[in-house]
Amino acid sequence: MINIVFSPTGGTQKVADILAQAMSSEIKNIDLTDAKIDFGNIHFDKEERAIIAVPSYGGRVPSLAAKRLLKLNGNKAECIIVCVYGNRAYEDTLVELRDIVEKSGFNTIAAIAAVAEHSIIHRYAAGRPDGRDKEELCGFAARLNKKLNNGNNDGNLQLPGNRPYKKTGTVNLVPKANGKCDSCGLCAAKCPAQAISCKDNRVTDSKKCIGCMRCVRICPKSARKINKIMVFVAAMAIKNSCKERKNNELFV
Repeated sequence: MINIVFSPTGGTQKVADILAQAMSSEIKNIDLTDAKIDFGNIHFDKEERAIIAVPSYGGRVPSLAAKRLLKLNGNKAECIIVCVYGNRAYEDTLVELRDIVEKSGFNTIAAIAAVAEHSIIHRYAAGRPDGRDKEELCGFAARLNKKLNNGNNDGNLQLPGNRPYKKTGTVNLVPKANGKCDSCGLCAAKCPAQAISCKDNRVTDSKKCIGCMRCVRICPKSARKINKIMVFVAAMAIKNSCKERKNNELFV
């Protein structure tokens, strides 16, 4: 099983790992956040199988993840697509992800929408995926293995979502460095979009930044923050949508 994952803050990776480990003892990982990888040189065999997992950003596939997925050569390899969201909604993410991976030559046989802790407002879906999620995802994996082993792929996969996709949001939360920053360079080295200056880690290119929050999550000094007022406003805007626990969903 090949685990192809875009997971800046780790939630999507956790979901993908649970699925991959439940489906196969041999796993190869491809990190879509790694800006150093030449994704155009990655080719798959038709007999290979993949999990392709991305977070939902405002109901869409992150543009950077889409760009890198489109460089891959799927060669008709079977894949399971996964979108991970922070308990609000995933809207058009799955249909868009399916369109992207099939343009890259993959054959989509199933899809999963799963919940993980919100990457910005951590009180929403806090601690997820949890034990209940793991049990549910492992159940999905068993069903998927049965489908794969039986060769039962009729090509009639129905997914929620719309085409054309919803418009992407115009507001992007760009983390800023504060006085705790000691210019260790970790954030610049690990930024998926290469938006942080290597010469001066306090400088972020707001046009490149995708608001993924990796720099906030990994900073050893907790020196990168986003505007508290904007976070509060965002939290209030989705409060009602997030108050009930959302379930993981399998589409086969």
